[in-house]
Amino acid sequence: MIIPRLCLLSLLALPGFAQTYKEPYRPRIHFSPKEHWTNDPNGLVYFEGEYHLFFQYNPLGDTWGHMSWGHAVSQDLLHWQELPVALREENGVMIFTGSVVIDRSNTSGFCLGDKPCMVAVYTGHKPPLQTQNLAFSNDRGRTWTKYSKNPVLNLNMSDFRDPDVFWSKQSKRWIMAVSLPNDHKVVFYASPDLKRWDRVSEFGPAGATSGQWECPDLFQLPVDADPSKFRWVLKVGLNPGALQGGSGEQYFIGTFDGTRFVNDNPPGLTLWSDYGKDCYCALTFNDLPASRSPVMLGWMNNWQYAEKVPTHPWRGQMTIPRELSLQTFPEGIRLVQKPIAVLNSLREIHSIASSIISAQSFSLTATMDPRGAKKAGWKLFSGNDAYTEVGYDSVRNEVFVDRTHTGTTAFSKDFPARTAAPFSAPGPLTFEVLVDRDSIEVFTAGGRIAITNLIFTQPTIRISFFSEGGTPAKLLSAESWSLRSIW
Repeated sequence: MIIPRLCLLSLLALPGFAQTYKEPYRPRIHFSPKEHWTNDPNGLVYFEGEYHLFFQYNPLGDTWGHMSWGHAVSQDLLHWQELPVALREENGVMIFTGSVVIDRSNTSGFCLGDKPCMVAVYTGHKPPLQTQNLAFSNDRGRTWTKYSKNPVLNLNMSDFRDPDVFWSKQSKRWIMAVSLPNDHKVVFYASPDLKRWDRVSEFGPAGATSGQWECPDLFQLPVDADPSKFRWVLKVGLNPGALQGGSGEQYFIGTFDGTRFVNDNPPGLTLWSDYGKDCYCALTFNDLPASRSPVMLGWMNNWQYAEKVPTHPWRGQMTIPRELSLQTFPEGIRLVQKPIAVLNSLREIHSIASSIISAQSFSLTATMDPRGAKKAGWKLFSGNDAYTEVGYDSVRNEVFVDRTHTGTTAFSKDFPARTAAPFSAPGPLTFEVLVDRDSIEVFTAGGRIAITNLIFTQPTIRISFFSEGGTPAKLLSAESWSLRSIW
């Protein structure tokens, strides 16, 4: 949210505020809390002109524990105003991941004065049980009341979590997709009022099953922008055992009739929503305006080293919000991601050369024809001679990001990594690259490949196009923009 000028001046007058968002590695274009630990985004929803970002939060420290829901709001999905903690751990019950819905017809009975209210559906964690619970707000999410008859769904299980809830137009009822992590299943429940839930179907095991299934998200998208042709996407987190090691996410494309999800993915095919190491538990926003493309936001970290990343006084951040679509490619229908268009409003210094000087955050859009070269791409150099490579490897037939030579890596043996997405380039490839103080996000192959990685280095001072082996690759176009901070 853009803070009014008088309010901003007041905040800047507070001791320490001016320094808070200028720490080493503090992201300039991504949300991070002022202090303390964060992981999964929760309850993403749009209501009365505001985008709400709730998030897993430890209000007492910078490692996992005392899980509660932090809260921030925005008018443009870029500039965020952090608000007081929304849902706190109480009586030994931690507040795990969940959803927020807008109850427009007061099906729950929680709303006041014939106005819609916000209802949170979350996992309550009090060992040995995980249960599904409710809380509600009648003041645009500023204060919350936990339902006195919680839990509303209890299977007497220790691993039963992360409810994704939405209103089904097909069946005219609330639908919950919730994970049975150890069974590699997503179970679907239905309710008329958010309080009474009936099990209606289940999905899984399928795809990758080498770790626990978490953070399901079920949403509908048109195919090839055709409003008469839709598919449903079921996104499921996997931890550990993801493609690049540790935590990651897969997705299934299929149909949903208001009761049952049917997978269209061929047997043996696993589709990954991100080919980097650092995008997990991504969720879509509920209740977006009809004119807006669906938007997804994820936690930018990996459980292999999340508590070790060298940031202070916060630990954890979110990816850039991404607009989603489904497109048909020769290999089939695939999820397409691109950074939200409003990101362009942060542009400052423009360059059409292949280098940029002293930028702490910037975007690069470039097209190359890699055919003939064994490997080609870009090296992003920092002030201490560390570098990150982004490009295409024709020998391995893959798009890659290599952070093994990137600044600070020794805090975890699992951090130095070359991450890659299999892809046979038939011709020129266009890359859109976002670089922040501590991260890189790459979108290519028409948006069906996204690679998200943390990088801890000094500000980039030079970008260099390279080509190795065979016939030199051709750089067809390249332009970059420095991006001003959202803080």
